[in-house]
Amino acid sequence: MPTTFTTRTVPAHRPRDLLPQLASPDREIKLKALREVKNQIIGNRTKKLSFLELGAVPAVASILSAALIEPDSRFGSDDASIACKISNDYTSNILVQSAAALGSFACGFDAGVRAVLEAGAFPHLIRLLSNHDDKVADAGARCLRMIYQSKQAPKYDFLKEKNVEFVVSLLSSDSENVTGLGASMITHSYVSNEEQMALCNAGVLKMLISLLDGSLCQRDASLESLAAVFKDNPQVISEFVRLESGKALGRIIDLAKDRYPRTRLLSCMCLIVIRNASTDHLQDIGIKTKLVHLLLELLDDSGQVGDEAPFVFSSLIAKKEDLQKLAFEANALHKFCNHLRKGQLPGKRLQGILLVLADLCSKLETCRSRFLSFQVLNLVADALTHDHADVRIAACICLKSVSRSIKNLCAGYYMNERLISPLVQLLDDPSVSIQVAALGTISNMLIDFTRSKASFVQCGGVKHLVQSSKSMDSTVRLNSLWALRNMVFLADHKCKEMIFLELTAPLLASLICDPEPLVQEHALGLVRNLVDGYISSVECVFAEDGVILDAVGRQLQATSKAEIGIQGMYVLTNVASGNEFHKEAVMRQLLLQVDNGSQSFIIKFLQSNNSSLRTAAVWTIVNLTFPSCPSAFSRFVNLRSVGIVSQIRNMVNDPCPDVKVANIYISISIPFEVS
Repeated sequence: MPTTFTTRTVPAHRPRDLLPQLASPDREIKLKALREVKNQIIGNRTKKLSFLELGAVPAVASILSAALIEPDSRFGSDDASIACKISNDYTSNILVQSAAALGSFACGFDAGVRAVLEAGAFPHLIRLLSNHDDKVADAGARCLRMIYQSKQAPKYDFLKEKNVEFVVSLLSSDSENVTGLGASMITHSYVSNEEQMALCNAGVLKMLISLLDGSLCQRDASLESLAAVFKDNPQVISEFVRLESGKALGRIIDLAKDRYPRTRLLSCMCLIVIRNASTDHLQDIGIKTKLVHLLLELLDDSGQVGDEAPFVFSSLIAKKEDLQKLAFEANALHKFCNHLRKGQLPGKRLQGILLVLADLCSKLETCRSRFLSFQVLNLVADALTHDHADVRIAACICLKSVSRSIKNLCAGYYMNERLISPLVQLLDDPSVSIQVAALGTISNMLIDFTRSKASFVQCGGVKHLVQSSKSMDSTVRLNSLWALRNMVFLADHKCKEMIFLELTAPLLASLICDPEPLVQEHALGLVRNLVDGYISSVECVFAEDGVILDAVGRQLQATSKAEIGIQGMYVLTNVASGNEFHKEAVMRQLLLQVDNGSQSFIIKFLQSNNSSLRTAAVWTIVNLTFPSCPSAFSRFVNLRSVGIVSQIRNMVNDPCPDVKVANIYISISIPFEVS
């Protein structure tokens, strides 16, 4: 009777139990432990985190490093040769399993990629590529390809000849994984125009074109790499189009009809990069329409292709009104809003959809109105509190774009707690990028000409904006001032007073004198809006012994930037529209330099090539010399004595209409001086 054998399944070890086995002196135990680590973490994010926390990646990297430096002994006797072969086989297995385990940690997991790089494994993996054992070299290439799927991957400087030679050697390999790695290294190194030319001159274009005829893996890697080499470089694109008399470009166009969705997506991406960078290729309406429809089809893919399709679509229509119209006519807005309604979308897909909606609504009022009719605004508001930072930023960008409509702002669609409250909370986010995105959206929403901004105030919006204006980051300071500037534009006196009490005169004065010119400009613009319209509002520049007005005067004396001069002069123009005390204070600022033996800054502004600056300067004089003012004549005499009136006489035929209108007012104000 035949004997029956049964196999016993060995239970998987817990991560904590496996770690000591990786350090075992017993080769077989170590090799089995490597295999089990690899098998447990494949596709299992939770297990990867567990092993990462236990320090498994440095342990595996150490095994890889030790195996690379083991001596490759050669013995004379047959027994010794057999022992050597066994040893070499073991070393090869250790190298393969170590690389495979590290690749599994890195696959689709940025924390794993960081751990592999921090453990110092990268140079050892590069060494594997030149190993005499093809299995070892292939394992190294596969692991490196996992790393080069991440933005964490090391960047190569292709202005260095040795790096160009290295990537050329990879692209020349017979191994599918090695050539794919070479293409991925180019893709993820974010090459500059100079590096693109260096790669082009080394023959990389021809190598990548040849990979288009290779395996699916090689084809896709080549398309991604070509897109990186083409990006924003018409010269490289022209060189590519000339290759094979245009057949190379034809191949990429044909791949847009490939049976594999990812290949179609990458082909579209490549074609979009070409048409965005070149005015000579792929500009006809047919290819544009084809790209729109292809990408809308790919959006329905349930996997990675569907996640990435919105980003490629965004690159097609961003800042291009003609393509936005084409997309709108193709029902793109409706389709993306329908996907948004599905809920529980992967973070990357949700981010991409929000960015596309932002692009579609960036220029076309019809798109903004249709967007509101689809009633997805609350879904965008929900994305403001999403776990992923990139999604929160995309939601801000989307809201900023759809709120560009003056009509919809006046209708009050955006000034509600459902939107405002999460936006204000984002100003406390530790990420500067999120703070800036939220501030940009808030700035748009505060351009509200008809409705009360009470909901924004009640959510603590003003306090948060003032706090942001004190940020160490200049971009945050700039955008918070921009928002405050919009809020006080045409606001009533009560609103302005409330904002000024939060800001305080010393803070405003310090922002006017900020080290960053753009911050200075917007601080002056904020003060300009604060003192506009109400005589009582003018008083704020005299608070704290006139610290704000003095800061304005110092900036106007020192600046060489027209934009700062324009905002500063309009501050003086608005102050000069007040009572006699206000006008005399402006006069002191204009004549301060003269008292110190220098020419008044206003003469320099009146002589400027910038018409807006000349206009602002002339209107200040109009407000100072208006005939109904009691001391207008004495101010005129003082202005004439320092050469300002003679400069204005020379501007009677100024080419700028606004300056001419202002000169007419001055003629009425001081007719006794006009010939």
